[in-house]
Amino acid sequence: QVQLVESGGGLVQPGGSLRLSCAASGRDFSSSVMGWYRQAPGKQRELVAIRSSGGNTNYAESVKGRFTISRDNAKNTVYLQMNSLKPEDTAVYYCYAAWFGNDRWGQGTQVTVSS
Repeated sequence: QVQLVESGGGLVQPGGSLRLSCAASGRDFSSSVMGWYRQAPGKQRELVAIRSSGGNTNYAESVKGRFTISRDNAKNTVYLQMNSLKPEDTAVYYCYAAWFGNDRWGQGTQVTVSS
């Protein structure tokens, strides 16, 4: 059974940092696209960052220069390093994986940026 489990969310002050992790299990994800989306209250889910198996990355304009996506294929894990956090980054962050016409979402982890 394929599963994605996020961790690392929490409450942080503006300007602070958090690192999200997503541990994938159930198959080899080394050939998969993996990434992060987020959904704020009353808003649609949006792409934050995504990384292909070959290392190509794509970021939302609002997080460029502040967030970094990385992955450890040996651990089937994708990370999102979030720096210089802003209140508008507050959302539930979801891990995402896609492979050969299939995809899967994690359960989400809450990130709250507030003083």
